This record gives sequence, structure tokens and C-alpha cells, in this order.
Amino acid sequence: MNIEQEIREIKRRNARVELDKKWETSWTRRLIILALTFVVVLAYNFTIQKNVNVYFASMVPVIGFFLSTLSLNLIRKLWERRTK
Repeated sequence: MNIEQEIREIKRRNARVELDKKWETSWTRRLIILALTFVVVLAYNFTIQKNVNVYFASMVPVIGFFLSTLSLNLIRKLWERRTK
């Protein structure tokens, strides 16, 4: 493999890694996970729980997940500063 080809391969890989990073932190991904979590928990609550507001009860884990996605960025930045 010559140098130009290696550089092209590295640039291609870097572009793929950057796209992966953008997806991991995107609001689209977060909202899709929120919606899927809500549907699964809602189905569980309808099956298991009786005489409970299943819509409200299903929001609890979804809100917990959402808050964790917001706080993980802060925790990661603190961790990165500490490990440098």
C-alpha cells in the first residue's frame, strides 16, 4: 500500500468515526430511544399493573433515561479532564 492510499483510508475511517460520534450524541437518537422505551414500558404496564395511570407510570423510566443522557455529557467531560 502506498502513502496516498493509506492517507485516503485514514481519512475515510476518520469520517466514519466522526459520523458515529454525531449519531451517538444526536437528538434524533435520543428521541427514538425515548419513544421506544415509552412503548415498551407502556406495554409492560398495561399487562402487569391494574388501576394505575399507565401513561404516567410509563413516563417515569423515560424521564430517567432522558435525564441520564443529559448528565452523562457533563460526567464524561469531567472524566476526560481528570484522565488527561
